[in-house]
Amino acid sequence: MSKTWEQLDAYQPVVMKMIRNSFIKERVAHAYIFEGSKGTGKKDVSMLFAKLYFCQNPVDVKPCNQCSNCRRIDSGNHPDLHIVEPDGLSIKKWQIQELQGEFSKTGVESNRKLYVIEHADRMTANAANSLLKFLEEPNGQTAALLLTEQIHRLLDTIISRCQTLSFKPLSANVLSNHLVEQGTSASMAKLVSHVTNNIDEAIRLSKEEWFGQAYSLVVQLYEVLQSNPADARFLIQNEWLSHFKERDQLDQALSLLLLIYRDLIYIQIGVEENIVYLDQLDTLRQNALQISGRRVSEEIAEILESKRRLNTNMNPQLLMEQLIFKLQEG
Repeated sequence: MSKTWEQLDAYQPVVMKMIRNSFIKERVAHAYIFEGSKGTGKKDVSMLFAKLYFCQNPVDVKPCNQCSNCRRIDSGNHPDLHIVEPDGLSIKKWQIQELQGEFSKTGVESNRKLYVIEHADRMTANAANSLLKFLEEPNGQTAALLLTEQIHRLLDTIISRCQTLSFKPLSANVLSNHLVEQGTSASMAKLVSHVTNNIDEAIRLSKEEWFGQAYSLVVQLYEVLQSNPADARFLIQNEWLSHFKERDQLDQALSLLLLIYRDLIYIQIGVEENIVYLDQLDTLRQNALQISGRRVSEEIAEILESKRRLNTNMNPQLLMEQLIFKLQEG
């Protein structure tokens, strides 16, 4: 389901304001680069841009979503909107040449045409040079949107001929609120929004059985360390390592564990609105009274050190056993 203008305005307020001002002042550039990390809304904004570009009845400089152009963009079959995606691992020269051929023709609905190039950084050298010639001879009725997660891989000459709009990582609050609107529980939404700022990944994690089990195991390890530390090694050997089999999974587990200890700090300094483990609040409040802030800071440092050592190819079982030993001290 496509995002609304209001949703995207909340996600990327600076980008949306710049686009809106371009249309208000009738100064839409002939080419834009939408750059930013995955999951920041570049594709959604490009489709909203397309709607506004072709809309027959815009309302307050927003697409009406009712006219035939808006509906056809939603259904993916507008004749004057062309989307180019990598053919395999790259965008080939023939794809850009085919695009140029399309744009040499008169527009089907009007003289306006728009093309969107996804993963523009994956253009081959020949494709990039073909596009450059296209950009050097702009047609006033043609606009281009180049989407990329790695702007540094684009030719400087292409970048210089485009207006660049940078998409910022989504804030945890914006992401959490969106997940709650989608039906995710408040506690899971808060947790996931602190694990990733990629909206697509956040939605996936919130629904993923593996992640739900990961959450339970992390909470279980923390509880065991508080109540019966001697059982922690048993938990690591029998459940933890069989669930977090890959290094990136174990790194994510350590990140989840880190958030618990960070919550203890927030409770101790009186900013409970920042707490992530909402469903563990009563337990965390009790534990926060029984431990010094200095000790919690030391435990956070141990977890961060374990994350660093994990990236040096240290044996995962040895790493976890050493970590729980450190967390049991004091």
